[in-house]
Amino acid sequence: MGRLFCLLSAAAFGVMAVFGKLAYDAGVSVNALLLVRFGLAGALLLGIALARGALRNLPRRAVATGLAMGAFGYAAQSTFYFSALARIDASLVALILYLYPILVMGAAIALRREQTSRRRIAALLIALLGIGLVLSGALSGELDWLGILLALGAPIVYTAYIMVGDSLGGEVPPLALTALVCTGAFGTFVLLGFLRGAPSFGFAPVGWLWLAAVALISTVAAILLFFAGMARVGPSVASILSIFEPVVTVIAAATVFGEQLTATQWLGGALVLSAVLIVQWRTRPVAAPLEHPDEASGTPSCSSIQVAELTARVKPD
Repeated sequence: MGRLFCLLSAAAFGVMAVFGKLAYDAGVSVNALLLVRFGLAGALLLGIALARGALRNLPRRAVATGLAMGAFGYAAQSTFYFSALARIDASLVALILYLYPILVMGAAIALRREQTSRRRIAALLIALLGIGLVLSGALSGELDWLGILLALGAPIVYTAYIMVGDSLGGEVPPLALTALVCTGAFGTFVLLGFLRGAPSFGFAPVGWLWLAAVALISTVAAILLFFAGMARVGPSVASILSIFEPVVTVIAAATVFGEQLTATQWLGGALVLSAVLIVQWRTRPVAAPLEHPDEASGTPSCSSIQVAELTARVKPD
């Protein structure tokens, strides 16, 4: 059942791009989508976290950091993602976004939070080759370079967001952190609305259906399903199963919008996802000290990829 929950979560996240594009077709703006998404999702997740007592006795620093992660990191990443989605195919955005586990690995090595290895270097080279093929395959048609740059900005900002989340260690339960992040992001878009003018809500009524789908299915339900699955199968298996997400996006975008990847892009996408698997698939059981705080230093020593899955399932995505 845990694996099923993880796959359902990946599917719910995967169709977010399709819901977003359908909302744009109904006249919804990027700003309106983000404001409604985080308003609905933040309110529901806060309510659930309060009901479960997940927000009790949290350190002030942890609460402030969680809100700041949403207000700055997650708000920026979501803006990049959904702005790119308004300009280029959902399939391309999904494949580019999924560079983030590789970028997290590279950042963790650069910051000396993790050690390098042949397997990780190989994964990095495979991912770079893969994304090169994905982008070169798009050169056969008219390529929106601004859309590509916006899409590339999403995993870069997301990597920084995850590394900040890593600094929290185990202070904040995942559900509480997710609720705080969504609330912080909502605050950012409310503030932007005051400064730049509130977004227009005069779009077609069907737009509200797609906004509700983004917030309720691809955010709240997707996050809760992931937590339920991870509790049963563990973060490593859950993170591997989450690779189903961009596959769902590609299939859904092809079905709904007729988007088609070239053979070169299919190969590039397969290489990117293979690199993610190489990074996340454990070749042997991990000793207990890697799962718990180090007794000598008192600092958590879980891998950044594991932290990514614990903190990042608020993913925009």
